Amino acid sequence: MLAAQLAALPDGDPEGVQEALALVNGLDDALVHGLARLSAERAEAPAALAAALAGTPLGERLAESSEKVASGSVADEHLTALAGGRAALLGAVHDALLADLDAALGRERAPWQAAPEPEADGAAHLLGGARSWLRELAITGWRGVDHDLVTAADQITEALLAVPGRRRLAVLLDGLAAELRACCPAGTAERLPVRRWADLWTRALLLAQDGAPPGAGEPVGTVSGRLLILGADVHEHATAVQVQVHAVLEPADGGRARLVRASAAAAKVDTITGPALWKLLHRHRVLLGALTDRRAVDVTDLPLLGGGDLVWHDDRAVLGKPADPFTTARLLLDGALAPAEPPLDRHPVRIAEPVLVEGYTVTADGSFDLDGTVLAVDTERLPSCGPLTPELVAGSTACVGLVRWDGGRWLLQPLAVQAKVKRQTTAITTGDWALGPTDPKVVKAEARAGDAVAVLRERAGRLLRR
Repeated sequence: MLAAQLAALPDGDPEGVQEALALVNGLDDALVHGLARLSAERAEAPAALAAALAGTPLGERLAESSEKVASGSVADEHLTALAGGRAALLGAVHDALLADLDAALGRERAPWQAAPEPEADGAAHLLGGARSWLRELAITGWRGVDHDLVTAADQITEALLAVPGRRRLAVLLDGLAAELRACCPAGTAERLPVRRWADLWTRALLLAQDGAPPGAGEPVGTVSGRLLILGADVHEHATAVQVQVHAVLEPADGGRARLVRASAAAAKVDTITGPALWKLLHRHRVLLGALTDRRAVDVTDLPLLGGGDLVWHDDRAVLGKPADPFTTARLLLDGALAPAEPPLDRHPVRIAEPVLVEGYTVTADGSFDLDGTVLAVDTERLPSCGPLTPELVAGSTACVGLVRWDGGRWLLQPLAVQAKVKRQTTAITTGDWALGPTDPKVVKAEARAGDAVAVLRERAGRLLRR
């Protein structure tokens, strides 16, 4: 990312963004206190949402739903309309922000390609159960949530986990229930993650519709070629971990290089943290090996989703030659075709565009100064399972990272940096410890703490043998 590109990003938000977010905030506040006991002031939030979207295909349904909610008659279809309207507003904000970023970077984006309609999986009754629980949450409100209401999600979550195509929804429900459980009783909490819980509730309700695609959607095709990794973004939750690898794919047919993502995920417990997280992903040895050794991966017939995500199969991937992420970024990143954004993923928080930043100086607060234009750096997102630290970022001379929009400003999340270590310029990435830590101090600390993953697997084996 050059200084000129950073300077090309408009100051402030695109037109209409603040107004759209204000409407979302109004609905989110109603969800805090529950739709069953809306005050006259809070009852205006659904009506304002309906008025803002009156000229859209959702307008008529939203108008009816806002009236029903204000009168205390809350049914599944009314909540679905509200969730759809909320998602549409945030999608519009996402589109405006991403258009500004693409224009500044000169990045071309592929058009959205819809996947074939999936076959029915017989999970309609389970989806109905999920909607029922989400309806009770909305009626009760975050302030009224108790342990009994949270526990009611356990049975439906367990049943959804048994349906492979519905595990995405199951993990989402499980994560939301875990966060609510941790805050019970929420009525006395000083602060609540209002936007986050409303986002999770909205997404879960839309995924629980009978016509919603299972999983992450059906593939739009398969791809073969050479995968050149830029970096790994680690998403850690108390009950799950996901490693999302950002890469450039050079197609085997000689076509245009494209930006893609490859993900590996696993369920976990909150006691597994730090470098031990990588052990949960042991089935993806090729992907982990590519991260650790910084090597290319030759892939064959990997399914590709419309949003640029590869459905990873380790048996269709072979480690290739060494591939430095900074060399990949310098040579291929600018000309690579960016993926389209799936409809349900159009949310400002989902913006994460890989860039290369060089020629900067680090300011006192840790931001990157490019010829007088400052880009904030988000070191709080650095994962605990890798060697990349805020100190290394502060001493870096080049950075491969993800540009995000958070709190009304653009931020850079580092994935890899070049910094001096023992007087030598060295590349450090978030995925360097994918096959185990290499820092002697960390290795000793892990040995003293014991192998939590091995212990839990052994205990689980005992339970299964009984």
